[in-house]
Amino acid sequence: MAIEIKHLTKEFGPKVAVNDLSLTLNDGQVLGLIGQNGAGKTTTFRMLLDFIKPDHGTILFDGQPITQAIRKKIGFLPEERGLYQKWTIEQQMLYFGELHGMKANTIKSELKRWLKRLEVVGKPNDKVQTLSKGNAQKVQLIATLIFQPQLLILDEPFTGLDPVNTSLMMREIKQFSDEGARIIFSAHNMASVESLSDHLLMLKNGNTVLSGATNVIRESFGRTRIYLESPISDAELLGIEGVISITPSNLGRMLKISDEAVGRVVFERVTSSTNYVPAFMQTPPSLDEIFRTEVAATEVKL
Repeated sequence: MAIEIKHLTKEFGPKVAVNDLSLTLNDGQVLGLIGQNGAGKTTTFRMLLDFIKPDHGTILFDGQPITQAIRKKIGFLPEERGLYQKWTIEQQMLYFGELHGMKANTIKSELKRWLKRLEVVGKPNDKVQTLSKGNAQKVQLIATLIFQPQLLILDEPFTGLDPVNTSLMMREIKQFSDEGARIIFSAHNMASVESLSDHLLMLKNGNTVLSGATNVIRESFGRTRIYLESPISDAELLGIEGVISITPSNLGRMLKISDEAVGRVVFERVTSSTNYVPAFMQTPPSLDEIFRTEVAATEVKL
């Protein structure tokens, strides 16, 4: 089964917020939605959640239009967290769980399991206002996941999280994906998008700039990056035709090359008998580099 978006368009007066967007998200797939502020990400989320109606196009959830019953199958984590500060954790879960058709006893038992699973420092009867920021964010995530949604929409889920809690959040997203849930999330941290998403959608001023499998998109830009650990000097490397630049990296140095074929020349040079090469890896540009390149390119076109 799938989420199908066909020719989706939304206008606010003269501004086209989303223009002719089409995509399909199958069971277990994770879509990373990227773009600058104002690109159309939030508007897309709001249409998926049926908060606003598109001017043109359709959204189908397993072949059906979005209805109130289908909305109960959708979990939404907003960028602006919305917990009631004076309520207890349990009160929050009873409220959100019952909205999605859960029974009180089930909610209470599931809450205990989730508090342990997410390592929340807090008890069900603790008020949200007494929690640390990190634990409050975990409680917000529990409210999104506790009813086992079939579609997860996460708006900037990693904002404000430390590395440990970011890893924990990513683990849970991956687990839901493995269990068949469809997931759409937005993030400004391209490393998170690259490691978590198997599909990618990039918007710019409401228009689709990139759409498809993440690995296919990266490969389409060519394997023009070499990560190298070797005693060979920068000067000698820059003397190789097609080596554009060298920058430090956590793997030693990163070489930007003009095309993939230059990689063989570099490899032959650094693996000569006089050089020991602990690391050599030729890859496509990172998603962060691709994002910056595409933003710059579309700005020139505009």
